[in-house]
Amino acid sequence: MRPAWTRWIVHHRVAVLACWAVLTLLGVLGALRLPGLLSTSLAVPGTGSARADAALARHFGERPEGTFAVVFVTGHPSGRDRHALAARLELAAAAVPTSTAGPLQAAPGILYAEITTRLGLQRAASYTPALRRALTGAGPPALVTGPPALQHDLDPVLAADLRHGEAIAVPVALLLLVAVLGVSAALVVPLLFAACTISTAEAVIFLLAHELPMVSYVPNVVELVGLGLAVDYSLLVVHRFREELAGGRDVEQAVVVTVSTAGRTVLLSGAAVAVGLALVVLVPVPFVRSMGVAGLVVPLVAMAAAVTLQPALLSVLGRRGVARLASRRAVAARRAGDDPAGERGRQLVGWVLRHRVAVLATTTAVLLAAAVPLAWLRLTPGSTSEVPASTSSGRGLVLLQRGVGRGLVTPIEVVVEATSGSTLTPAVSAAVLRLARALGQDPEVFAVAIGTRPPYVDRSGRYRRLVVIGRHGFGAAATQQLVGRLRHRLIPAARFPPAVEVLVGGAPAQGVDFLARVYGAFPWVVLAALALAYGLLAVAVRSLVAPAVSVALTVLSLAASYGLLVLVFRFGLGADLLGRYREPQIEGWIPVFLFATLFSLSMDYQVFLLTRIHEAWTAGRGATGSVAEGLQRTGRVVSAAAAIMVVSFAGLVAGRVPGLQELGTGLALGVLLDATVVRLLLMPSLLALLGERTWWRPSPRAATGTRRHPAARRGRAAGRRTVVAGLARVVRARR
Repeated sequence: MRPAWTRWIVHHRVAVLACWAVLTLLGVLGALRLPGLLSTSLAVPGTGSARADAALARHFGERPEGTFAVVFVTGHPSGRDRHALAARLELAAAAVPTSTAGPLQAAPGILYAEITTRLGLQRAASYTPALRRALTGAGPPALVTGPPALQHDLDPVLAADLRHGEAIAVPVALLLLVAVLGVSAALVVPLLFAACTISTAEAVIFLLAHELPMVSYVPNVVELVGLGLAVDYSLLVVHRFREELAGGRDVEQAVVVTVSTAGRTVLLSGAAVAVGLALVVLVPVPFVRSMGVAGLVVPLVAMAAAVTLQPALLSVLGRRGVARLASRRAVAARRAGDDPAGERGRQLVGWVLRHRVAVLATTTAVLLAAAVPLAWLRLTPGSTSEVPASTSSGRGLVLLQRGVGRGLVTPIEVVVEATSGSTLTPAVSAAVLRLARALGQDPEVFAVAIGTRPPYVDRSGRYRRLVVIGRHGFGAAATQQLVGRLRHRLIPAARFPPAVEVLVGGAPAQGVDFLARVYGAFPWVVLAALALAYGLLAVAVRSLVAPAVSVALTVLSLAASYGLLVLVFRFGLGADLLGRYREPQIEGWIPVFLFATLFSLSMDYQVFLLTRIHEAWTAGRGATGSVAEGLQRTGRVVSAAAAIMVVSFAGLVAGRVPGLQELGTGLALGVLLDATVVRLLLMPSLLALLGERTWWRPSPRAATGTRRHPAARRGRAAGRRTVVAGLARVVRARR
């Protein structure tokens, strides 16, 4: 960062701090209103399921995502009781626009019915309280469930989980800051920096949510990931500021040098994080794209704060907030005669460098072994278990699943469209019957509903529908396979006439299309991230080998993180200890966002490490000495930063939503692996083995193409100056 800019910020710090205070206040207000703009829709525009759902809304007056299910808890109702409940249901349905109440159906211990609407998920969810109030009255209790009610009840769960996560993350982060900075006013800077960064990011997201679909998970991810990222960045800068003050600079000089050095590193690290998350935005699925947009906003705001808010806070903090702490720590160290933590760090670095071959082989084997369970990774678009059974919609869902089956709430909708003519012709009716019979023989199908009158045929007769109820939830592997059989085998075998198009919709088909679209784009996201990260590191450290090493180790660390995630959630390793559930599948958006975030954070930490090692190497410390110095200079701060990130992600693990539990576990394990096994052991041992080859880059002046060590270059330059001076003396003597 240019010194003139930093000096301008320091001289106008009051105005800068006032601007950030306003942005923070706006962010708090936006965060309170943000949940009403969020949903968990898996809709994928342009797919067969999206076209089928649009036809259902336009011609049958209902959307699968906007359909409520009402469950009456009753024993053995009489005909009169059923008539009264049906009337009660009809009256209650009037509380929701565009709604139609379906017939009551019986199951063990319950009566249930659907209330269909043309509303999208987000808008239908907003009418859940009104529907519940309308159903209140004499008679058996009514439980409202279905996608809109589940969405409505998910928001309070996410808000409570966020508060719980913050209650864990913030105090532990504060303790880690105390361990690094001591008890002083300096502790305030990272916390203020994080609060302003998170609130401003939420203000931006609130504005974006009016134009883009956003997922309900966004506030939790932004606040807890943002907490770790912002505290990390601020901690690095405050630590460097303290070093500059201890070196004798005045406050303004220390701020300028800090922003020029640590601030530049923060910008590079933020750029690495932003690059990884920006690529997620390229995935053509609104659910995943919204997570990428939200994640991208955080590092961008943090980068802006690092060059404006951070220097202003440091200039206010001044020498009294930091330098006195450094002096007390120095006095304590001198009295003790040593620094135990620093000595242990030097001993660890020395041991790693002395046993570099053994350390390299062992750590590589450990990471490869951790990656092996990745072969058992199975994906699901989602599940209906996101809302706890303690909620009203959760209890209703459990009763439906016990009495009828998991597929009732999210059935498959088959839409038959006659491009010309009617779907009631004998040829089309015969094909519909053939398809219904084939589905009835499928072991995964619980029931098939067809008819020749509404609600199975629209008024024009151009559209017909079949409702297929499966035996498993919409995201289960068996349900995904049923959708595949239906599309690729059963529908073609039914021999519909050429002028008829058959579309498969509903939540199960939507989930299949979601996974297909996401993972059709994911390989390109990975390749783009690797290429951009390599280029960014090559510019930062002026080498072609070091970035290749960094990218390769990041990929290995990511594979190990995925493997451990499968080990915890599919095979249950440590699940009881963590209090987590076991599932045979991982939610489909998790690997994508996990890759983007972990890849970005891994590159983030490696930028810290490699830039320090490169500084030491250019100062003439030698290949091994530069690795040792880089580790010693970054070890304590980066380890504390990584620990803060792990604690922040633990806030996600402590929640009750399966997808966020998976994300938090994967992120925490990934950062832990990267900050310990990779950064402290594997990378130093590999760099020490490579030696000066680490910093190789093509040079037109080097005959061999190998960049020589800086000390050698200085020696050759001094030799040339000596020769030139000698020749000059000879010429003067001859004159």
